[in-house]
Amino acid sequence: MNLTAEEYRVICASLGRAPNEVERHCFEVMWSEHCAYKHSREILRRLPTAGARVLQGPGENAGVVDLGEGWAVVWKMESHNHPSAVDPYHGAATGVGGIIRDVLAMGARPIALLDSLRFGPLDGVRARRLLHGVVGGIAGYGNRVGIPTVGGEVAVDPAYRENPLVNVACLGLVRSDRIARGRADPPGAVLLYAGARTGRDGIGGAAFASDALDAETEPSDRAAVQIGDPFAGKCLVEATLEALGTGHVLGLQDMGAGGLTCAAAEMSARSGRGVVINLDRVPCRESSMTSREILLSESQERMLLVAAAEHVEVLASIFRRWGLVADVVGRVTEDGRFHAQAGGASVADLPAALLTHAPSRRVVPVPPSTDGVEASRARPPLRDPARMLLRLLATPEVCSKQPIFEQYDHMVQVRTVVRPGFGAAVLRLPESPPRGLALTVDGNGRWCAVDPYGGAAASVLEAAANLACVGAEPLAVTDCLNFASPEVPEVFWTFVRAVDGIAAACRALDVPVVGGNVSFYNEGPGGPILPTPVVAMVGLIPDVRGVPPPAAEGDGLILLGPPEAALGGSLYAREAWGKHGGALFAVDFPAAARTLACVREAVRRGVIALAHDVSDGGLAVALAECCLALGSGADILLPAAERTDAALFGEGGTRIVCAVPRAHLPDVRVLALEHDVPLAVLGQLEGRLLRIRDAGETGATAIQGEGGAIVLALDQIRRAWMRLGSVI
Repeated sequence: MNLTAEEYRVICASLGRAPNEVERHCFEVMWSEHCAYKHSREILRRLPTAGARVLQGPGENAGVVDLGEGWAVVWKMESHNHPSAVDPYHGAATGVGGIIRDVLAMGARPIALLDSLRFGPLDGVRARRLLHGVVGGIAGYGNRVGIPTVGGEVAVDPAYRENPLVNVACLGLVRSDRIARGRADPPGAVLLYAGARTGRDGIGGAAFASDALDAETEPSDRAAVQIGDPFAGKCLVEATLEALGTGHVLGLQDMGAGGLTCAAAEMSARSGRGVVINLDRVPCRESSMTSREILLSESQERMLLVAAAEHVEVLASIFRRWGLVADVVGRVTEDGRFHAQAGGASVADLPAALLTHAPSRRVVPVPPSTDGVEASRARPPLRDPARMLLRLLATPEVCSKQPIFEQYDHMVQVRTVVRPGFGAAVLRLPESPPRGLALTVDGNGRWCAVDPYGGAAASVLEAAANLACVGAEPLAVTDCLNFASPEVPEVFWTFVRAVDGIAAACRALDVPVVGGNVSFYNEGPGGPILPTPVVAMVGLIPDVRGVPPPAAEGDGLILLGPPEAALGGSLYAREAWGKHGGALFAVDFPAAARTLACVREAVRRGVIALAHDVSDGGLAVALAECCLALGSGADILLPAAERTDAALFGEGGTRIVCAVPRAHLPDVRVLALEHDVPLAVLGQLEGRLLRIRDAGETGATAIQGEGGAIVLALDQIRRAWMRLGSVI
């Protein structure tokens, strides 16, 4: 069983007896790391979770943030890493289904999805199979259930070869006075099971997700992967929203990880109540299912509702009209106990609070050794910057994700203003015109491998930069924290430092973390993944009707933010040296906040044609991407730097490249001065070539392209950038 000897002793002492077989299995799932957050919950309290707009923070199915005008957004991110490793299609598909139902359980209509994916190098057969399966699963579920996947990110590294990461975020919209909660109250209310029937798929999924992957047990692990039905998922969304509209639903919970046990126990524990469940009344797909299987199945498309007895038939008829089952399976009690019966006999009788509150596991964090870490300045200088730029443009982190996002229906619901492929997605809010929402997801395992605090903080700042580039004010963060075994002190140290980095960045930007997910034990026989905290951020745009001014020949390209960058943790370091390099660029929260405010105001005033943050691949890659987006070449004079390769490809700091019409350049200069933000004029748009000339340097290395410059045709840049289609 997935319980330590000490945990089993605590259970026996608390009960005054040994648990029976069914009860032991309930504890195994409910006290798993996936459900109980035994290693992480004390550390997660360091995150800022409150704010003027926060209507619901961590502790419920998803976070809720007030938009004003009677509306709120529901925001949550989850992982489905282990299921996707053993069954990529169904693992990813049910990850989508699960996060949709988390948002639905708050009473919201899901309106958008984002995904964040990590794989091993795509020259490997297994990595390509995983990518195909995961993308197919996300598309297969999201498209059919009618929720657009509007953005995401992909990264590769050998550390993800055995353990891919599949993180999915969902955004929902709800009237602020109609938010649902996962509560079982008052005593005497009934439990209404609604949705699909219970099967044997997904049994023990939460426990499976709380252990390292093992190639020898992978075939048996497949039984822990759920099988989704997106058509039933769509019917469940519509039926649940219709049921909520009656005003008769007192409590609502998705039967996700831990199945019926987790849903009923958490609802009762939150309310200080108890529940009695009659397993003979649970709709099953097979007649021979045991009590353990019924209680712990994680079959998809199921919800548990609490309602007064006199309203049950009205609610049940709604679900049946949508082709779903709906049956009363229990009732709420006053005694605070989780009680399950079958065949007239008791099969489980436990304190709900004990079942839902596992003892914390404490690990003393230990910093990993830094022996052998070389400073980037000791590396050899760059010999062919043009070739390196093309190489970086072709990496999965940078290249066009069109072969992926064209499989997603990103226009369904007709809200999408800015489509996938460049920065943050933008959605219109017809319910509250002319306002809109921007959302993005960002994470960087390379940065966090070098410095988990700085890397995690920089991921928050990158997400905020993507929002600023479309004029959005950040509202809230949800995160997915992907790490290896927390039982290893060095791994736990990286987790603690990453949480501290996210907390510091969110406080600096005054953005609350309203929920998220921790995924531990992401490792295989070949070793652990990179520490990979992933941040999803949603922001509010006052008016989505604004159209940026067109870019024209001769318009300026400027850099807002600090000119300095570092090669530590950069994509260039990985591609040029096969290493993560030296230290990261130091995070400067006040400077970042000023830069973001400046860019946001410039976008809203309509004085820039395009804003694009400098991230993977550094300034040279950002310039190339801007040229592709604008359909123009550019003539650039590179600012002087200690190392030219760092000036070209270094990462770090909050830096934004902007295309500025000549008539508006004075306006942008004034804004930069008012916000105390450095502004450097890099060059101008012209022709069909990207030229980056060297202005000289203060160190010992030099740019050594043709004539001391990068000279590439737009067609060359586009071919490299479109490489993903030929790889997958």
